[in-house]
Amino acid sequence: MIITRTPFRITLGGGGTDLPSFYEKHGGHVFTMAINKFMYIMLHKLPIVERKTILRYSQVEYVGSPDEIRHPLAREAFKLHGLTEFVELTSMADMPARTGLGSSGSYLVGLLAAIRAFKRLPIDPGAVAAEACRIEIEILKEPVGKQDQYIAAYGGFRSLRIGTDGAVTVGNVPVDFATAAELTQKARIYYTGVQRSATKVLTAQDTAARAGAGADHNRVVESLCRIKEIGQEIEAAFLRRDLDAFGSLMDSHWKCKRQMSASVSLTVIDALYEQVKGRFGVLGGKIIGAGGGGFLMLYCPDRGRELDAFMQSQGMPPVTYFPSHDGVRVVSDMTSYDDFDAGG
Repeated sequence: MIITRTPFRITLGGGGTDLPSFYEKHGGHVFTMAINKFMYIMLHKLPIVERKTILRYSQVEYVGSPDEIRHPLAREAFKLHGLTEFVELTSMADMPARTGLGSSGSYLVGLLAAIRAFKRLPIDPGAVAAEACRIEIEILKEPVGKQDQYIAAYGGFRSLRIGTDGAVTVGNVPVDFATAAELTQKARIYYTGVQRSATKVLTAQDTAARAGAGADHNRVVESLCRIKEIGQEIEAAFLRRDLDAFGSLMDSHWKCKRQMSASVSLTVIDALYEQVKGRFGVLGGKIIGAGGGGFLMLYCPDRGRELDAFMQSQGMPPVTYFPSHDGVRVVSDMTSYDDFDAGG
């Protein structure tokens, strides 16, 4: 059995500029971090008497070949690596899906790493991330960007610069332990209780960005250009360890992102956001991910515990987290020599 562990992520700046519809004309820039919430993938070769592959996630599948797999990410990962052996694939996670933490990217990166370990191939983070992007963007034509796959593969605090040709330059942003601890103390996270697919929000953004002209196109592109600039400013704030500047820039980002689409936020969250800014001194905030629900990050310099109690009373419990320096890892490999021979 092979077990991989892959981190979820929180985008700190530049989210949305990593979609092809934007970076192919303007280039993208995302500043993001991995956190200590993980996706676990278990891949186990079944005994020779078994003539089916078993997949366990929110559903259970029994299939005779990769082409029969209904889970699109698993199907294309198996096909990409020509994995035809009968295996059992199980996934579990520390956080729920569809909450803006990059769960699909973490799942796919973790699965690709597990398949590579099974086939005794090197697990290079850049290669794994590129494979994941190929599957989601080129093969499945999903309206997603490239940040989830790369931060899941590399971990840490990363600056992702995406060229107009789609090439990703991964930079390490040095953030010391004291700054990371200050971040988790001041940038607090709450679960809204709303699970949503990012596809609807991202499809609207992608369609408008590709339109080439019109009011929607101009509004989205102008907003994304400003979001890219804010992301660069946030990265600079981290480099000089000025987290309060990050908090204020989050407010600028919130206003800019809401201009792109009404589906980015919810009316109740908008009202709550304005309330906590005035009542608890919150400098800024954001819905993590594409928007529409999931987790809400609020930057509160001084009154974090009071804010926690208030948010709890609103049905939005606080969630603890800490940055993770680890990207995807094989945490257990108990394959036998027979498995090695069969796996190629």
